[in-house]
Amino acid sequence: MHKRTTVKISKVIMLAVVLLFCAAIVKLGYIVLSDKVDGVNLKEKALSITTVHQTLRSSRGNIYDASGELLAQTVNSYTLIAYLSPQRTTDENNPQHVVDKELTAEKLAPILKMEKEEVLKYLNQDGKYQVEFGSKGRNLTENTKSKIVALDLPGLDFLVSNQRYYEKAGLASYIIGYAKTDDDGKITGELGIEKYFDNILAGKDGEKTYQKYTSGNYQIPNTTPIIKEAKNGSDIYLTIDSNIQFIAEKAVDALARNVQNDWMIFTVMDAHTGAIVASATSPSFNPNDTNTITSYMNPLVSYQYEPGSVMKTFSFASAIEAGKYNGSETYKSGSIKVADVTIRDANRTGWGTISFDTGFAYSSNVAATILSQRLGGSTLRNYYENLGFGEVTGIELSNEAAGDITFKYDSEVATAAFGQGISVTPIQLLQALSFVTNEGTIIKPYIVDKIVNSKGKVTYEGKREEVKKVFSAETAAKMQDLMHKVVYEGLVTIWQPKNVTVIGKTGTAQIPSPNGGYVDGEYENIKSFAGIFPEDNPKYIVYVATKRMVAAPRVLGNIVTTAIDEIASYANITSQKSDVDYSKIINLDNYISKNKDDSVAKINELGLKPIVIGDGNYITYQYPLKNSSLMIGDSIYLMTNSHNYTMPNMTGWSMNEVKTYCSLVNLKYNIKGAGYVSNQSIPPGTVLVADSTLEVELISN
Repeated sequence: MHKRTTVKISKVIMLAVVLLFCAAIVKLGYIVLSDKVDGVNLKEKALSITTVHQTLRSSRGNIYDASGELLAQTVNSYTLIAYLSPQRTTDENNPQHVVDKELTAEKLAPILKMEKEEVLKYLNQDGKYQVEFGSKGRNLTENTKSKIVALDLPGLDFLVSNQRYYEKAGLASYIIGYAKTDDDGKITGELGIEKYFDNILAGKDGEKTYQKYTSGNYQIPNTTPIIKEAKNGSDIYLTIDSNIQFIAEKAVDALARNVQNDWMIFTVMDAHTGAIVASATSPSFNPNDTNTITSYMNPLVSYQYEPGSVMKTFSFASAIEAGKYNGSETYKSGSIKVADVTIRDANRTGWGTISFDTGFAYSSNVAATILSQRLGGSTLRNYYENLGFGEVTGIELSNEAAGDITFKYDSEVATAAFGQGISVTPIQLLQALSFVTNEGTIIKPYIVDKIVNSKGKVTYEGKREEVKKVFSAETAAKMQDLMHKVVYEGLVTIWQPKNVTVIGKTGTAQIPSPNGGYVDGEYENIKSFAGIFPEDNPKYIVYVATKRMVAAPRVLGNIVTTAIDEIASYANITSQKSDVDYSKIINLDNYISKNKDDSVAKINELGLKPIVIGDGNYITYQYPLKNSSLMIGDSIYLMTNSHNYTMPNMTGWSMNEVKTYCSLVNLKYNIKGAGYVSNQSIPPGTVLVADSTLEVELISN
């Protein structure tokens, strides 16, 4: 049995505890009821401490082409400010405000592209401590800033911010898109890849949280901030080949400069993988200057229109696959009655009795109509749907349209067979055309080669993706044969390049009228060409279309076949002629990012003619491009890291040399005569300015 132990607590200790407790209560009451404690005003102290949440901006990722050439990056941009208050100056020998407003305005005006009086309006705002110069004083480049600093004028300064800079200006502008910087410094993609992958490019902002006194901007000493690090954005590598892209850009530019038209698109896709290697449009825009945008729709994915006879590629293939086609079978061309509608060939009287194979080569609407009747509307629609028409392809670009392949009545089925009464997009046509080069299987088009995160890890890789097996290999082979007949046994020869064999199908689509029916007029149509080359071992599929082209079809044919020849030369897939002197052929090296003087010396040693554009010290672009085959004496254009372009002496230049130079420097031109340059309106050495037009006279030697 345990004894109970009794613990006695001293009365003194108990009294002390009670007194301390009472003292604490009194002190607490004093703190609650009093404004000050130990001479410190607690309310003022609390109000003087502020929690600061500071955004830590992530670094936006870059955009590159397939070979790693930089297309888009984030750079510093500058806003010019002028200090007007004399109070900034404490030493008259070292003024810190604008002293001579007249001189300052005179010097700044040409750099800011403003009138002197306009600059003076900003500088003459008395009573203001500092001023900015409106939109023309914002988003200044490093080069512009350097020019202003070199003026050595007192009272000028710069605010630094970030903006997106597009290395090759308008190259693939609708593919790359653009991004804008808001007033808080956040960059947001608004078109193209910049918009579609905005979150991936942007990364995720971090945050720094700390305590500070309101009277200053510094963190309270001996306090620890809470930091959530920013996660930088990923880099995106496109499937775009800048060399082929430039060739496509030059083609659409050539048409726009010489022929009136509403728009043009020129897209090149890898025939076996679906990678888009080039997509040029006209009109285009410069993403470094969003004021140049006239449309926010990317023609490749957002334009939907009646495709015309290019659709015969798919209606004929459908008939072949369904066992409803005999190429040697004949029919009477010219016209055919369907319900209460008469359908006619382009040659309204026809070509007499011809075979269906010849009907495809001649692009006969009657042949397509007969085949559609054999197939029936439901079967034809099923084939179209299997090819991807009527739904988006899912390519990595915003605002893709689905088109419309709704048709019901016999007359609608007939017109759908030759591309009328339905609507498609260029990207759908490219996807559908891939069956020809992939043994009847359609391949999904894609534009992103890979995505690399800020730690260098590849997080996504684009690759060939088979969508559906629509036709047999035998049907695909038959269509290759028929498309050969279009180019080489058809009614026109304008689609035959010089150095590579192309197979293809042309299209002429009427433009629907808002009031019903179609718009009348010789040029009220959309001309197009779908081509595949080289024929023996297809590497590329090209689709070209232009709306309301006020010119003969041969103009478009010449421009497109020239571009195809250039692409074939660059890709080393040309069919060389036996009379070529191979000893004079030069396989061009890469000079991009190399020293200008060294490059010029090497090019001269090869027997080529270097044409230098700009007064920079290294090469930013060359044309023709690496691996192109040139002959001794041919020209190579070298663009430098300077936009200070001066007019060269063009005496003796060929027409093509003039056109290429003007295309590279965005110079308008008019050419008269034939042969070689004998006279030019802009004297050699003249600094080229925007909106200039070069008049050139050629004479034969």
